[in-house]
Amino acid sequence: MKCMDAVQEGTADLYHSAEYYYQGKNAGFAFYSAVPFGFRPDEMDAWVHHGGGQKIWDEMGAEFGVKGFLCGNSGSQMAGWFRKPITSLDDFKGLKMRIPGLGGKVINAIGGSAQLLGGKDIMPALQAGTIDATEWVGPWNDLAFGFYKVLKHYGYPGFHEPGTALSLGVSTKLWNGLDKADKEMFTVCATAENNYDLAEFNANNSAALETLLNKHGVKLFEMPDEVFKALGEASKDVVATAGASSPIAKKVYDSFMAFRKNVTGWSRLSDQAYMNKRDLVKF
Repeated sequence: MKCMDAVQEGTADLYHSAEYYYQGKNAGFAFYSAVPFGFRPDEMDAWVHHGGGQKIWDEMGAEFGVKGFLCGNSGSQMAGWFRKPITSLDDFKGLKMRIPGLGGKVINAIGGSAQLLGGKDIMPALQAGTIDATEWVGPWNDLAFGFYKVLKHYGYPGFHEPGTALSLGVSTKLWNGLDKADKEMFTVCATAENNYDLAEFNANNSAALETLLNKHGVKLFEMPDEVFKALGEASKDVVATAGASSPIAKKVYDSFMAFRKNVTGWSRLSDQAYMNKRDLVKF
């Protein structure tokens, strides 16, 4: 969670991380990882590469000595692990949940208590009872971390991270010293990793979910519509507040929201409509 600091201080030239860990530096960074009710992976790629997102990212990153690239995506995430199913918004009241980024701010807004913990600290906190719930990534990673040993109720879908982008951060001192060919190599390799990473998550999540359900007794539950609507209202305020926190964050927010307005119409008619119809056919 201090990867950008290492690059800024010159102790590292590169980092691979998620930009929402750096929202304390500028809230605009969070828009380049995961935004509640925001972009799916393909929509994020479209905004950054073809909707003006990269240009603003470069402008914001330059202030901190970092050039950012999309370099991985974990796909749509689960809502998290809980001691009991979420049935109403009241279930979040006082709930101590490990959840980072803007999603954590939403949990705070609805009466919960968001906890920011690194991966290695989550399981000990669950075992000690210092947190009540957690989100991490999805079945593949969650199985490896063993959350099923403490919590058995696994919620879906996640409102907070609909397609979590990972980033490659390159020191601008290093970047500015590269020739055109080397810069192109960085760009091509980051794009390749971005695509490969998402494919890897999609390939492994389904098998891991079967293991959680059939071998470890995990129980799935769907987040109720009314809860999701309330989370959406809280998210709207949280995201807008982040976007108003600085001039560059406003540029990010305005670009993000304008692209979201346009792309969701197409996504609804294409991917969403097809997935709904595909469920009607059994073979």
